[in-house]
Amino acid sequence: MYDVEQIRLDFPELQILINGKRNTFLDTAASAQKPKIVIDKMIDVMTRHYANVHRGSYTLSEELTYEYEQAREEVQKFINAASKKEIVFTRNATESINLVAATWGRHKLRAGDEILISEAEHHSNLIPWQMLRDELGLTLKVFKIADDGSFIKEEFLSQLSEKTKLVAVTAMSNVLGTIFPIQEITEAAHQMGAKVLVDACQFAVHHQIDVKKWQSDFVAFSGHKLYGPTGIGVLYGKQDLLEEMPPYQTGGEMVDIVTFEKTTFAPPPAKFEAGTPAIVEAVGLGEALRYVSHLGWDNILEHEQQLTNYATERLNEVKGLKIIGTAKGKGGVFSFAVDKIHSQDLAFILSQEGVAVRTGHHCAAPLVHRMGYETVARASLGLYSNKQDIDCLIKAIEKAKTFF
Repeated sequence: MYDVEQIRLDFPELQILINGKRNTFLDTAASAQKPKIVIDKMIDVMTRHYANVHRGSYTLSEELTYEYEQAREEVQKFINAASKKEIVFTRNATESINLVAATWGRHKLRAGDEILISEAEHHSNLIPWQMLRDELGLTLKVFKIADDGSFIKEEFLSQLSEKTKLVAVTAMSNVLGTIFPIQEITEAAHQMGAKVLVDACQFAVHHQIDVKKWQSDFVAFSGHKLYGPTGIGVLYGKQDLLEEMPPYQTGGEMVDIVTFEKTTFAPPPAKFEAGTPAIVEAVGLGEALRYVSHLGWDNILEHEQQLTNYATERLNEVKGLKIIGTAKGKGGVFSFAVDKIHSQDLAFILSQEGVAVRTGHHCAAPLVHRMGYETVARASLGLYSNKQDIDCLIKAIEKAKTFF
């Protein structure tokens, strides 16, 4: 049985009062709270087991190398990858996407080739392709979404062509909560000979990823959204593609043989992990994945679907409030606007009531503008969110309305 009240006790920050009020944390889409087991694991590594990894021929180094690589295996299991050699540790999903753009993109793409993205992309899955477009003379195409934020299959297919060499798409919008049919998108792209990169940052918080089912070529996500620490991200890449790609950065650790005349590089994933890695952060991510796996992804999904339905009902009861993005089957991300209240003013009043929401364009400015807004408020759910969070949000919004 999924006992959310017991689970909330695992997260120390949720027990702290904010402005003398209950901590109603509704900004998991930006960065999730951390369970104590992750915090304790990282402290334990730094205080009792710390050393550099991979090349130390002594006990501490060998023990931590094992833990570091165990974290890679946890990621492999989480996304159902064929091999841990397909798991590259980065700083975050942004770096993962930039890595693909700078290596596979520069190595494989030529002037006139097309990259296809959706209107719902985060800046991290837009700007790297703009930069590459301008550098190589590519064409960057954008397929439209519906007014409610839904994926439009016909629109996607109409923009897909034999010139398309890469489809880069989010699995779940960080603004609208829309979940995109990645397997369907990938099948269509592969039929045209295109590769597929998936930004799974938001999706990974709410669903277990299955890269064997998706068959996508690259998948990126961040640890800090997935109840782990900042400073650690993941790039999944099919092994044959990673082997073909040149290094992203160079230096120590990622080499095989170095002379003054020539350098050869280690095989993936080491080839893409130059320098001392984020050791403690990787171990923390591994512990976070063990934590959520212990809770059970089916349990988490059922809990969050029920809460998403409840939040939708309650928000629709608020006069003057509009939910932005109402696609069927959406995840627990709610962007909204309230008549006569600027989102920044709204967030300030909500904060006084202990309610944390995000405001702005959420690093997806073209999407927010396409939906007809300059700035919106966003409340987002996590595995620790409960109905009381939603009730506190509604109560705080109603209080804010009394000031305007």
